[in-house]
Amino acid sequence: MRHPVALLASLLLLAGVLSPALAGADEPTAPLVTAAPASATHDARDLLAEARALLRGEPVPGAPAQRRTSTGHADRELTLVLRDLRVALPRLGAADRRQAEALLARPTDGRADPLEQGYTATSVRTCQGRFCVHRVRTTDDRATAAWATTTVKVMNKVWRSQVRSLGYRAPLSDAPLARSRNGGNGKFDVYLKDLGAQGLYGYCAAEFALNAEPRRAGGYCVLDNDFSREEFGRDPVDTLAVTAAHEFFHAVQFGYDVREDRWFMESTATWMEERFADGVNDNRQYLRASQLAAPGTPLDLFNRQGSEHYGNWTWWEHLSARYGNRLVRSVWDAARGPRHSTVALERVLAKRGGLPARYAAFAAANLTPARSYEEGAEWPTPRLRATWRMAAGAERTDTVRLDHLTSASYLAQPDATLGAGWRLRLSIDGPSRGAAPAAWLVVRTADDEWRSRQVDLDRRGRGSVTVGFSPTTVRAVSLTVANASTRSRCGVDDVRWACEGRPRDDDKAFDVRAELVQR
Repeated sequence: MRHPVALLASLLLLAGVLSPALAGADEPTAPLVTAAPASATHDARDLLAEARALLRGEPVPGAPAQRRTSTGHADRELTLVLRDLRVALPRLGAADRRQAEALLARPTDGRADPLEQGYTATSVRTCQGRFCVHRVRTTDDRATAAWATTTVKVMNKVWRSQVRSLGYRAPLSDAPLARSRNGGNGKFDVYLKDLGAQGLYGYCAAEFALNAEPRRAGGYCVLDNDFSREEFGRDPVDTLAVTAAHEFFHAVQFGYDVREDRWFMESTATWMEERFADGVNDNRQYLRASQLAAPGTPLDLFNRQGSEHYGNWTWWEHLSARYGNRLVRSVWDAARGPRHSTVALERVLAKRGGLPARYAAFAAANLTPARSYEEGAEWPTPRLRATWRMAAGAERTDTVRLDHLTSASYLAQPDATLGAGWRLRLSIDGPSRGAAPAAWLVVRTADDEWRSRQVDLDRRGRGSVTVGFSPTTVRAVSLTVANASTRSRCGVDDVRWACEGRPRDDDKAFDVRAELVQR
């Protein structure tokens, strides 16, 4: 149990009453409790109830039954729930706030509630390189010395991958905090607990922020105490590798902007699994929730009861395959501070054809994952809006209504009865330029060549393209139309979307026509 004076000082620091020096800190730090309006869909007490349920392995109040992953393990994510709960502390009453602080405390902290996450036995630590791994020798949370050593070695490899090789900022050190609060030194702390029984792999918690840069935060992580095959369905070291890469990247993200958009944090953390543990492929389980299979679901959707924000790691896979892994870091650099994720994306992609073109190209690439992605042959079948077989005199039309950052794709194939000299004309009538409409064409020739390009749309969102369409020269033509709008009324506290905003350009109509013409 912590000394009462130290505990009081820490609580006062959390409440913003004491200066950091009085709380035992050597550098400016601040409580991570920035003011925010109560969410219409996820208020502070909802967050407290959700965090408690997740830590106890119970159903989340008011949520559908928890989905099971491909390994049979429950798909439960706690990191951003705790982040949101930390930010929501000022909106809780005294009793609820005490419960929330217990949930947010480290397992070794005297405030920790043993029914939620606190150790009930004396802990020991294994320190190596940049990390200290904490464990207990008894109770259900017990972990072996060998597993602690394995964990600390994997964590150091993750650090080298993300910080040294990919160039991300290192997480903020907790060295300025009192030794009673920081795990005993300034190394990054990882705590081992029996999380599998709760359906959790691991989580990270933000606990302090910089006074000078209050959106930059530091914290700690908690990982399962053995990742047993019986609970998680695969080799324990493989499960540790992907979990460590994902969760540690959340700690990295906290050092950039702890208040960043939820979809951005989760999709890039899932993308990071592929950078560190490419052969494990745990993130494939989310592909059926991605835009590969659901192109009509917005890219920036964060769904607490779904997996869309994990599945859309494919967006970053597409961009990094084209521009290199460091493009994702460029977006994080651009998103620091109050600038939200989609604005940062627009800035980074402005010199690479622009977000509308890049998004339409991504949606078109998803039609042929085996060709477009290194491991795409193992991915699910993509979803088309329509497939048209075109014979002489044929004309096809369709109207599709698209929300922001969604797309629809059409495939046209020449009928075998067509002779030489026919051409396919594709016409688009979409929303005006302010809503960021875009279109992308792919022609697959009879020689199995692929020709891909953007279709120009005028300021009214209209455009057309004509291509050769003889069955002796062309196998198929695809047209993708996209609503690439990022315009939003930010700050209405709708946690589903970027900038907690209300999208301005949803339900936009695109009229598409395909017709055969002779040369």
